[in-house]
Amino acid sequence: MIKQLLSALALVALLSGCAGKVVKPATAESANSAITAADAARKKAKKVGGEWSNTGKMIKQAKGAAKKKDFAKAVKIANKAREEGELGYEQAASQSELHLPSYLKY
Repeated sequence: MIKQLLSALALVALLSGCAGKVVKPATAESANSAITAADAARKKAKKVGGEWSNTGKMIKQAKGAAKKKDFAKAVKIANKAREEGELGYEQAASQSELHLPSYLKY
């Protein structure tokens, strides 16, 4: 009886894990949307002096992948670039009130 109950619970746990999201394949539209969002986040970070050095390069890589019709790669890179843009903005905004000594400023 206990063995059957444990087997049933294991089956339910396994099936519930498989019933998650359905992943749609990336398209040209989703890649372009992700690239546009990444570029907007980069520009927002740049306005406050928080653009990270990799972000622009990553957006170029995403555009290159989209041109090669590797939309999944383009979306993945663009999402990472968007995240960097958002983090760069947050970093610059959070550090805007710091009063650093003059010898640390460049």
